[in-house]
Amino acid sequence: MEVTLDSIRTVRVYQPKHGYRFSVDSLLLFDFVHLRKAEKIADLGAGCGIVGILLAQKYPYACVDLFEIQGSLARLAGRNILLNRLDGRVRVIEGDLRNVSLLGVPFHHYDLVVSNPPFRRVKSGLLSIGEQKAIARHEITLQLHQCVTAASTLLKNGGRLAMIHLPGRLPELTGEMQRAGLELKRMRFVHSTPRTEAKMLLVEAVRGARGGLKVEKPLFIYREDGSYTEEMTRIYGI
Repeated sequence: MEVTLDSIRTVRVYQPKHGYRFSVDSLLLFDFVHLRKAEKIADLGAGCGIVGILLAQKYPYACVDLFEIQGSLARLAGRNILLNRLDGRVRVIEGDLRNVSLLGVPFHHYDLVVSNPPFRRVKSGLLSIGEQKAIARHEITLQLHQCVTAASTLLKNGGRLAMIHLPGRLPELTGEMQRAGLELKRMRFVHSTPRTEAKMLLVEAVRGARGGLKVEKPLFIYREDGSYTEEMTRIYGI
């Protein structure tokens, strides 16, 4: 597999030249996490490990587990852990989140779980070219309810799940969270510009919490002239 070495914010990562590459979704998810501290973090569907590695730097005393089903991406994540000198605190767990009991990790163990899961159902839109991209973007190996169930199983009571998804799947997402014992507590819509409808949705849920939802002000990626907004410039670390 051909790879490229790329830099973003304070990290460097190898990622496939022609396969699945991280996008702005990963940075938005990382920035959405606002915990004062975290000791045990899980990234579900970690890809090359970008979100978990950024969180390991954000929380320098935390241990981070990167869960990834695709062997090629799991191996790249392992290289990226070493590249960023985080092998003492970050590890890769290669396996299927539909069978959490087989992954060798204790239940209800993590303070924080993050996930940038496949957004689209298998029969929704065109499948991405190449197996690696297809699995990352469509629910071929992990459906939404399975991701939410895995997150709830891994989270301790009072632990938080941060996720990025499509606004159109909010009703389904809310229902799955409630069935899994997760209460939606914080939400933010992401727009390309102030004139466009929301294209992404950031959510935070707490395991075992009572009701009460905060909807934050919208996040705009671009100004009308096509340049990044001040907030996106900060998120990219430019």
